Amino acid sequence: MNRETQRAELHKTIWRIANDLRGSVDGWDFKQYVLGMLFYRYISENLTAYLNGFELEAGVIRFDYTAISDKDAEFGRRETVAEKGFYILPSELFVNVRKSAPRDENLNETLERVFKNIEASAVGTDSEYDIKGLFDDLDVNSAKLGSTVARRNAQLVKLLDAIGDLNLGDGSFSENKIDAFGDAYEYLMQMYASSAGKSGGEFYTPQEVSELLARITVVGKTGVNKVYDPACGSGSLLLKFAKVLGKDNVRQGFFGQEINLTTYNLARINMFLHDINFEKFDIAHGDTLTDPAHWDDEPFEAIVSNPPYSTRWDGDANPLLINDPRYAPAGVLAPKSKADLAFTMHMLSWLAVNGTAAIVEFPGVLYRGGAEAKIRKYLIDNNYVDAVIQLPADLFFGTTIATCVIVLKKSKAENKVLFIDASAQFVRRGNKNKLTDADQRKILDAFVDRQDADHFVRLVDNEAIAENAYNLSVSSWVEAEDTREAVDINELNARIAGIVERQTELRTAIDAIVADLEGAG
Repeated sequence: MNRETQRAELHKTIWRIANDLRGSVDGWDFKQYVLGMLFYRYISENLTAYLNGFELEAGVIRFDYTAISDKDAEFGRRETVAEKGFYILPSELFVNVRKSAPRDENLNETLERVFKNIEASAVGTDSEYDIKGLFDDLDVNSAKLGSTVARRNAQLVKLLDAIGDLNLGDGSFSENKIDAFGDAYEYLMQMYASSAGKSGGEFYTPQEVSELLARITVVGKTGVNKVYDPACGSGSLLLKFAKVLGKDNVRQGFFGQEINLTTYNLARINMFLHDINFEKFDIAHGDTLTDPAHWDDEPFEAIVSNPPYSTRWDGDANPLLINDPRYAPAGVLAPKSKADLAFTMHMLSWLAVNGTAAIVEFPGVLYRGGAEAKIRKYLIDNNYVDAVIQLPADLFFGTTIATCVIVLKKSKAENKVLFIDASAQFVRRGNKNKLTDADQRKILDAFVDRQDADHFVRLVDNEAIAENAYNLSVSSWVEAEDTREAVDINELNARIAGIVERQTELRTAIDAIVADLEGAG
């Protein structure tokens, strides 16, 4: 079975699981159970593979961590937590809990204890806050699973069996299997986002858009020091750097912040499921705009983000913000009802001198007046805007608007902005538009080449932008192709005259036929 066939089978199975298990539970809520149990299986198998491999290297040929006693397992706890960030006793591993689940009348209590013990294993260590709360949304005592303990446990048995039966590759914990866990997570997120409307689209960026942003920020590089997303959602944008560069080429790790608690937990789970160890990521919970968590980690060489569109923030209602070093340089704050450019200023402030930021923006920030125009003036006058890319409409879950990408740099070679109109670069798949690999390549090539192309690319001097009220709308600089059919008016008039003449002939013939019929009568 090749990789694509295996992926298709995996997706089909996940879809079946979600629908079989969902029942009366809303799909968007139930994903917490599916993802949480997938995570539980992952860390169980990851730990088992690590410990089995460790013993094999030490010459213990037939060691199987799943089969030893909890007492015997205690000897390696401290060293394992220091390396992996957590510990799970053999009796509490996914495979063993699943095996005894059908006969466990207190399965809900068993699972609750297991999850608490996994979190407790990290308390007092460097990984404590990377592990804390990861199972909070997997509520095994929720009435959503059933009105009685027996019904909840029956549902939990089905869930354990379904996740346990997922074919995630061969028996060893290989790279292929790691990829399968990550792919299962991404497919679940996409599946639920597409059916959940706004609640899903707020923190899920389509994978092809995430990859495009990552590639834009690392053009000409084989590695970066740190990557950052101040509104990281489930972490999909950050993780694209692991694909584009290889996780080891993000030398100092993956950094992000997320205001929504549930999504913050998902982002950390996503890191683990993509085999990013706890010491290589730092995902924080909180409001980036007013309480940023990574002052000691900036600047960042690569920044990507799809922040919430036109969300509210404190703005000038908070007198401290105008003096915040992130916002002060522009001399004005983004409007309280539209925080888009507040995120932009934050990212610019934390961008390394040799770095690049690629930010998905609501189109209004490109041309609206007031404070936003003043912030654009600051960005252009200081030559921070490298490119503006118009994306196709209807790419994102929960919205059909045509978003854009603003690319920022602090060390540009020229006082110009590259405008790319990629609004036609898509294919329609299902009920959404999608950037194909070819579409991504065309956009990326245009970004690298920086050469004018009719109806697609234009390189514009900053002075010209200033003279046009600092309007950064791509349609103001790249002329749209006229796809209307040219009409020869003389030919059209001749055709109309012919039609009229023919109509007259037909009427005469019909009148003659009618007259003959009346005469015969």
